[in-house]
Amino acid sequence: MNDPKDGQRPSVPELLSPAGDFERLQMAVRYGADAVYLAGTSFGMRSFAGNFTPEELPKAIRFCHEHGVKVHVTVNTMARSNEVEQLPAHLELLDEAGADALIIADLGAFRMAQKYAPHCQRHVSTQVSVANYATAAAWYDLGASRVVLARELSLDEIRTIREKAPKELELEVFAHGAMCVSYSGRCLLSNYMTGRDSNRGQCAQPCRYQYALMEEKRPGEYFPIFEDEKGTYIMNSRDMCMIDHLDDLIGLVDCLKIEGRAKSAYYAAIVTGAYRHVLDDLAAGRSPDPVWRDEVDKVSHRHYSTGFYYGEPGQYYQNSRYIRDYQVVAIVTDCDETGLATLSLRNKFCAGDEIEVVGPDCKPFAVQAVPMQLTDGTVTDEVRTPQTVFRMQLPHAVQPYSILRHAVDLSAKE
Repeated sequence: MNDPKDGQRPSVPELLSPAGDFERLQMAVRYGADAVYLAGTSFGMRSFAGNFTPEELPKAIRFCHEHGVKVHVTVNTMARSNEVEQLPAHLELLDEAGADALIIADLGAFRMAQKYAPHCQRHVSTQVSVANYATAAAWYDLGASRVVLARELSLDEIRTIREKAPKELELEVFAHGAMCVSYSGRCLLSNYMTGRDSNRGQCAQPCRYQYALMEEKRPGEYFPIFEDEKGTYIMNSRDMCMIDHLDDLIGLVDCLKIEGRAKSAYYAAIVTGAYRHVLDDLAAGRSPDPVWRDEVDKVSHRHYSTGFYYGEPGQYYQNSRYIRDYQVVAIVTDCDETGLATLSLRNKFCAGDEIEVVGPDCKPFAVQAVPMQLTDGTVTDEVRTPQTVFRMQLPHAVQPYSILRHAVDLSAKE
């Protein structure tokens, strides 16, 4: 625990959430993000996320600013020479759209951003692998306002950087999400095996594959690499989860980052909400409500670790499957003071089913589904078609963008 000086509590770090498209952006904002990070359709490290077109970017940024949320835009691919000439126009677009900060990995792009996006802060991506205070200070001297530290650093190493780097330089660290076999995300395995370059946003995740050994003189004869009778995934990294240890980060870093621009709107909402509530509890001097720790187990994830903060995170050798124990069934679009909600269906469920409701600033609570009413007045026990709008009585009023879900094992089977 950080000891506050002079009776003052350390300032709570900015909570930075992923926004792969507009739906995910709305969820992150409404569930408590201080800032979101997103990308345009070029120069961003998640080409499989929805991302934002040049027409959508100003609207997304305006929406965030109207809700008091900052926008960091990723410009963190390693541009080739034939792409560099497109950068000035892209940077000017981001500057004009009102982006608060650009997350940049390439030194040339960093210098160009100074010229073509002068109103945007420049943040140094984790792809740069800032792992010591001298490198952090050098980037500050070049004009960086923030560095996203290498994910391989321990808590003690981060403390050293904080003590010796310029005080005005902000430090951002990852707090939650997927990790991979790489150095700060720089990996050539996908490019080598599939032609899809992870450094250009197209990772095929070959580190999650199951491998076998073949002896040179016995072609076609495969020998398993195993820990036990189920086999092993020798490069399968655990996901990071620091929600139980946020008191060690408060007062030390300026921003906590949630990984996951390619993940679902449900993930963006639930993880953002969980970290928001724990941070707010700690800031108020309260013990965090354990219900929020439980929430991060209710999104799709791999087995958790604390990354490199307290030592080696270890690999998970049994399989590379995600743990999926909950499914979204509907999203609340409106709700009156009596709890009569208008909802949009995502996955079918029936009257009588046990479901949970969780929403912005709303603890999850269980309820038994009651008969539903369609827009034509028809009453039914089951709505089947996704995106169907219907009404259902809830025990009390909830906010729009609240989520209805039920427990169901969706984890891949062997």
